[in-house]
Amino acid sequence: MKFSFTPQGVCSRVIHLDIEDGVITDLSFEGGCNGNLQGVSRLAIGRKADDIIELLSGIQCGLRPTSCPDQLTKALRKALAAQSGSAAS
Repeated sequence: MKFSFTPQGVCSRVIHLDIEDGVITDLSFEGGCNGNLQGVSRLAIGRKADDIIELLSGIQCGLRPTSCPDQLTKALRKALAAQSGSAAS
């Protein structure tokens, strides 16, 4: 399932992801720190969304109360909820 998320309070503008059976199959960010976000994407692809949520939830960027990785966890939660909602239909 393809999903796009607009993060709040960070430099990245959009998070694009694809989840199949709870596993992240594709992930990219628009905006933000390109090298770091490519690294986050490569580390997350092929892993269970729940594992990434556990690892990255709550990470802060400088004095900000959130970060691009933390916003990714919010995107993953929404995508998983949407996926389970569509599976129940």
